Amino acid sequence: MSHFIPMFNWGRRYTSRQFTGDITAAIIVTVMLIPQSLAYALLAGLPAEMGLYASILPLIAYAIFGTSRTLSVGPVAVVSLMTAASVGTVAQQGTADYASAAITLAGISGVLLMALGLLRFGFVSNFLSHPVVSGFITASGIIIALSQMRHILGISAHGETLPTLLMSLGDSITDLNWATTAVGIFALLFLLGCRNYLSPALVLMGISKTSADVAARAAPVMAIVLTILAVLQFDLEARGVALVGHVPSGLPAFSTPPFDLDLIKALLVPGFLIALIGFVESVSVGRTLGAKRRERIDPNQELIALGGANIAAAVSGGFPVTGGFSRSVVNFDAGAQTQAASVMTAGGITLAALFLTPALYYLPKATLAATIIIAVTSLIDWKIIRHAWQFSRNDFIAVMATVLLTLGFGVEIGVLSGVLASIGMHLYKTSKPHFAVVGTIPGTQHYRNIDRHDVVTYPNVVSIRIDESLYFANAHYLHDVIMGQLANNTQVRHVVLMCPAVNEIDLSALEALTEIHEQLHERGIQLHFSEIKGPVMDALKNTDFLKNLDGNVYLCHQDAIDDLAIKS
Repeated sequence: MSHFIPMFNWGRRYTSRQFTGDITAAIIVTVMLIPQSLAYALLAGLPAEMGLYASILPLIAYAIFGTSRTLSVGPVAVVSLMTAASVGTVAQQGTADYASAAITLAGISGVLLMALGLLRFGFVSNFLSHPVVSGFITASGIIIALSQMRHILGISAHGETLPTLLMSLGDSITDLNWATTAVGIFALLFLLGCRNYLSPALVLMGISKTSADVAARAAPVMAIVLTILAVLQFDLEARGVALVGHVPSGLPAFSTPPFDLDLIKALLVPGFLIALIGFVESVSVGRTLGAKRRERIDPNQELIALGGANIAAAVSGGFPVTGGFSRSVVNFDAGAQTQAASVMTAGGITLAALFLTPALYYLPKATLAATIIIAVTSLIDWKIIRHAWQFSRNDFIAVMATVLLTLGFGVEIGVLSGVLASIGMHLYKTSKPHFAVVGTIPGTQHYRNIDRHDVVTYPNVVSIRIDESLYFANAHYLHDVIMGQLANNTQVRHVVLMCPAVNEIDLSALEALTEIHEQLHERGIQLHFSEIKGPVMDALKNTDFLKNLDGNVYLCHQDAIDDLAIKS
């Protein structure tokens, strides 16, 4: 049971020391998560209470099934934006159908994640390269921050892409509400100042680093309290400042998500994209934090855990969730030892949903928008573009394509372009793998590229090292490389393919090798192999290729040179 329910692994060895770390982390994360949950519900276009609902049962579900002891699950910025973009195509924002569609979307994502986990599809996290994911998140962060400016300025503006958002904001700027703008700018400056300067200032005043960090992370709660007091003191509601309004107290009524076949069909692809992005983000965070404590996460089990978390969100009136970077880092830094911290955090959110919601009536939406903007600025990573340009032009093209398509056409197109860019980049790289003509470094038995080293070669032998597995996409490229080396070279009588990096040869590559062998045979040239790995050799022995080969297969490349080379 501990394999399927990892909670048994840490639960049966739970100690009082771990409890102390977990309860401390839970208090800090709860303080951070309350404003975030409300803000991300606003970003998704949903009632504020749904943000709280999405932060209770999903945390417990992940605690039961998850393998990361410090990953904190809940609403996150990018998934909330994708939720708004997806649900907005099937229902009008602010309606009951919109909320029902968001709940259904969580259920779809959960079922897909659970199914992928049971089918052991954890490797799908490798389909999106880190540069492409960073590019997508950076572009999404820009869209998110810009989309919240309407709440900061108190205007009506809409759009899911950079051009439409800019045009909509420009058209509505004359309707700017100065009272709302004042609240929004104050909240932005207050949160920015607290994030950058509060902790160092408190340390200089003699407060411990831990306490100073806790105070800095509680800044969104302080912003909420201050702006609520400002609304009450100056009657800002009468001045047109948009408020959160009535937030129902209590817990959600647990029920199965609405089952509408047409709705499920419409949300199936968006649900898969949300599941994919959420999984990749969670696994990335989980691996990063796990490495710091020498803990290992299981991607297949993570699929099941995130699937359970999203199903839990669906049955408790929430929307899609995943592992959040910022809250997970806070959870880790605050001393969380096990997933019991998430269970305790869920308890804290439950108390907030039961007793604190009446106070949220006077909370300005501009404050929540400021919270979102400050949170997503940490997601925007311009350095990845510079690094990609400096290191790999292919990565740079993939990153820029993802960024531009996300900004220009929306998050769904951005995700799809990211997936296609990652796969396309891999196929392009492997379709033209690195081949090197090699020779012997004098006085050794080491073979290196003739273009990079001063090596010894022999006129009757061409040694070609293959640095990639051979499959359908690169089989004919190998043919071109070999024939290119033989052009205008009449002394060659032996071609030796050095295969230390070849892990697989598929049927298309085998056919290409057969064709190469036949063409070389017609020219009086023998084809040989060296350093073939055992599994590849086993596969070749099941065919007629080796039986018809007029050359030899050598255990090491030095044996081939000793046997074939004409040395003066």
